[in-house]
Amino acid sequence: MDKMNQSSAEAEAETIEPLRYLSKGEAAAIETELMRDYRFGQQQLIEIWGQACALAITKAFPLRSLAKKQPTVLVICGPDQNGSIGLVCARHLRMYEYEPTIYHPQRSSQSLHQDFTVQCEKMDIPSLSYLPTEVSYASAMNTRPVVRAQRQVQLINDAYNLVIDAMMGPDADCANLREPYPGILVTLKQIKIPIASVDVPSGWDVEEPSQDGINPEVLISLTAPKKCAISFSGKHFLAGRFLPYDIQKKYDLNLPEYPGTDCLIEL
Repeated sequence: MDKMNQSSAEAEAETIEPLRYLSKGEAAAIETELMRDYRFGQQQLIEIWGQACALAITKAFPLRSLAKKQPTVLVICGPDQNGSIGLVCARHLRMYEYEPTIYHPQRSSQSLHQDFTVQCEKMDIPSLSYLPTEVSYASAMNTRPVVRAQRQVQLINDAYNLVIDAMMGPDADCANLREPYPGILVTLKQIKIPIASVDVPSGWDVEEPSQDGINPEVLISLTAPKKCAISFSGKHFLAGRFLPYDIQKKYDLNLPEYPGTDCLIEL
């Protein structure tokens, strides 16, 4: 009898379904259901995801492993939800003794995003309205674009240990990007320090891997990984432990078993 039970358990282990990778529509449907049926608030979800992102950074880039004396991190925050998650991530990193600086390519008019911005300001987290250059912004804008990009790349490499990409996310229309985003992506493709992307690397299509986009060393998937991450070869973390079991079952997510009390797992 014991042998039969053992064989049955082994067979069940062998038939565990693989992790589900979501399309753009599926990811949006899950988020809508969380807020409509399960009464999760948007601020609550952003806080959960942002803290998980910060914890992933501490695992991928522990303070003792950073190359520079100062634990500096550049966090690029877009104006939409991914940017808000980046703001929460920056706030938690500050509490974990990192030194984040926030870059806002565009300021958001959304009250929730503004609230998260104020929280960062109250914690004395510096922010930039343009990428750093060796000269003043006005002078830099009068130089050739290639020279300006080279200056930005070198100064970012010199000033920071890594970049957190919370610029776009799964809702971005990557086929119709407007400045300053194409220019920022050009810069991010050239930097030598590591990039950690939140949910979907900026410039990538949610549905498929990028052929010529940025190349993050770390990807932090939220809720469940997206189809673009199927062939991702870097460090891949998942923050989805909070998901109700009924949703996991409904969408056949087949989430991995999280260790201990951890809120994220490395895939």
